[in-house]
Amino acid sequence: MTASNGGIPSEDIKNYFNSVQTPFPIPNEGKIDTIQFLEAARGVVSLIDQFGNVFAPVKYDMSGNIEKLTQVYNTDLQRHGNLNDMVLLEHSTGGILATDALMWLRRALHLIQRFFELILEDNNSTGGSTEELVVFLKMAYKETLNVYHNWPLQMLFSVLSRMCPTRTKFYQIISLERCHSEAVVYRDMATFTASLRNNVEVLAAFYQDNQLEVQGKV
Repeated sequence: MTASNGGIPSEDIKNYFNSVQTPFPIPNEGKIDTIQFLEAARGVVSLIDQFGNVFAPVKYDMSGNIEKLTQVYNTDLQRHGNLNDMVLLEHSTGGILATDALMWLRRALHLIQRFFELILEDNNSTGGSTEELVVFLKMAYKETLNVYHNWPLQMLFSVLSRMCPTRTKFYQIISLERCHSEAVVYRDMATFTASLRNNVEVLAAFYQDNQLEVQGKV
């Protein structure tokens, strides 16, 4: 795995984002590479799994949707090289498996994106003085998944959010307990989060432009 700056990170600055996490693809004329996107999404699942039970339902949902998308991708590797073509091809035949899976995967990734952004914003404004990250998780949820969830799921998330890792624990995980430079870790986290946001925004616009978005609650 290459570092975000194009080189191989030295041992003392290795962290999750520059040595484990596959970066999200750079959209090409609004189209997103299927394989790289799915690999990057799997990396996010592996990361949030280390945060404990707080993300258990999200992790389960993301993993299931990644597998559904992989299943559809494998039916026609040549024509499913990017997510956009794969979804539109399925939609033209009346299918909904990949369309629905990508919509919910994008929404879950949006939650992670906003959670990370709020942590980074706190770093910039207070120097990372907020130890309890639960406040950022609740804010991120309210801005993203809350509108799509019925009351039971909202209550479940409220309970699970209490298990959110502290900043200290969060940093131990993303730094792989080896990188001693917070500046490097959070720089690489910011680079990754920006690429994640780009993918989320491109997919959201794609769904809106093609009238694929479903507004119902679960």
